[in-house]
Amino acid sequence: MNPINGILPATPEIPPDFRVLGVDTSVRNTGLAVVSMTGNRMDALFHTPAHVPANRPLTQCLLAIRDAVAKAIADYAPAAVAVEGIFCGKFVKTAVLLGHARGVVLATAAAAGLPVYEYEPTRVKQAVVGTGTAVKHQMQAMMQSLLRLPAPPPEDEGDALAIALCHLHNLGSFNLRPPKEL
Repeated sequence: MNPINGILPATPEIPPDFRVLGVDTSVRNTGLAVVSMTGNRMDALFHTPAHVPANRPLTQCLLAIRDAVAKAIADYAPAAVAVEGIFCGKFVKTAVLLGHARGVVLATAAAAGLPVYEYEPTRVKQAVVGTGTAVKHQMQAMMQSLLRLPAPPPEDEGDALAIALCHLHNLGSFNLRPPKEL
């Protein structure tokens, strides 16, 4: 989307009660959150970790993630799913495990017919706090404030809320960098 002759394209109309499922993927503690937007008001409808005990094998972890994502989709009927972008870490095994978990999330969303959007961690931080270098406690405090939560959310849940909120911010504005649809 580029301005043509100095005229910006109209921003898309967002239907009332537009819901996004934000997912902060991890093998043991995947954060899940559903945020709705009606007009300028955003509300956290749901946020929880999909916690899997350390003694469970990888296949059981992946099934638990699939079941938790499928339940959130069935219970809250989001219009889209937003995930955090992949980052390159120095631990290859961790990256591969994260890839397995992320693949389960993407496949579960695709099976439900939902579009999936990806945001880099710095873009999520920029959308929520105003700087791409924000730290966890800043993100949690902003989630509490923006969504009127009684307390700062735990890390995984807070990240999932922030990812969903980032997608909602990107829906209603003109973006030179539109979100990456997977």
